[in-house]
Amino acid sequence: MPFTTAEIAKRLSGEILGDRNATLTGFATADQAKPGDLTFAENEEFFARAEASAATAIIADQRFSSAKKILIRVPNARIAFAKALALFFPEPVKPAGIHPLSVVAASAQVDPTAHIGPHCTVGERVKIGARCVLQAGNFVGDDSTLADEVNLFPNVTIYPRTEIGKRVRIHAGTTIGSDGYGYVLDGGFHRKVPQIGNVIIRDDVEIGANVTIDRGALGPTIIGKGTKIDNLVQIAHNVEIGEHCLIIAQVGIAGSSELGNYVVLAGQAGIGGHLKIGNQATIGAQCGVMTDIPDKTTWLGSPAQPDRQFKRQVIALQRLPDLLKRIAEFERKFGVKLDGGAE
Repeated sequence: MPFTTAEIAKRLSGEILGDRNATLTGFATADQAKPGDLTFAENEEFFARAEASAATAIIADQRFSSAKKILIRVPNARIAFAKALALFFPEPVKPAGIHPLSVVAASAQVDPTAHIGPHCTVGERVKIGARCVLQAGNFVGDDSTLADEVNLFPNVTIYPRTEIGKRVRIHAGTTIGSDGYGYVLDGGFHRKVPQIGNVIIRDDVEIGANVTIDRGALGPTIIGKGTKIDNLVQIAHNVEIGEHCLIIAQVGIAGSSELGNYVVLAGQAGIGGHLKIGNQATIGAQCGVMTDIPDKTTWLGSPAQPDRQFKRQVIALQRLPDLLKRIAEFERKFGVKLDGGAE
């Protein structure tokens, strides 16, 4: 869909330097842009490439100016970039209705604006809100609730009694509400502890592909509002994740741990059970967390430790080969061993 530069600037709360009526027909990176395209630049290097490109207009921070291109100047180019992409590449709208190859229980309540794609199964007493989309091959267990505008990508499985908030997106292959990993040793074998809780997912959460979120043993496992979970993440039973957290790929969170708001867990981090991770804490990639983490701190390494302490240790290890060499030279020169002996 084409837009004028004035229309784009209005949507982005930006100002125009140049032709307000130029037509923009697409969005592309600087190295792929052609006439009619809009591109963006968030630093000097990107801006130079954008100016040299064939693009018609550039989204840029307010510090930039150009005699070659139309500029749409905004307070933050990265945020404006995200908004502009959504204008040029809107989500496809699925038609309302239930595909004839799906099975929907008679007791389910499906809003007439919802889309139920082929080979979906909707259980007893399920509630599906306005403009929800079940793309294909989805299973929604009994007594689950999907609020408005939930989007389930193909082959997502929702176990019974799951509660999903508004505008939640769950990508392909993810399982929500599977059994928590609970066993007790009884007479030489592992007796299963029934997992009778559920999962609650708040509004505006996005969950990547092939994620597993276990239901609670008794109470719920909770994913807070606005949290974004990457692919291949494991969240165990009775975990509570706060609002607006970022959980990156291959993270594992053991049972009953609690994350505050705006926590960042980098790739492959592991969080032990029954721990508390403070608000705005950042846990580095491949960290092994075995203790509570205070608010607004950054931890690195395995076992995880405060970032400054970890960095000092890394620097010391890097200096160790040179230090050992110097010790060996000292021993040869003076004919001694630093363990107290003599050569």
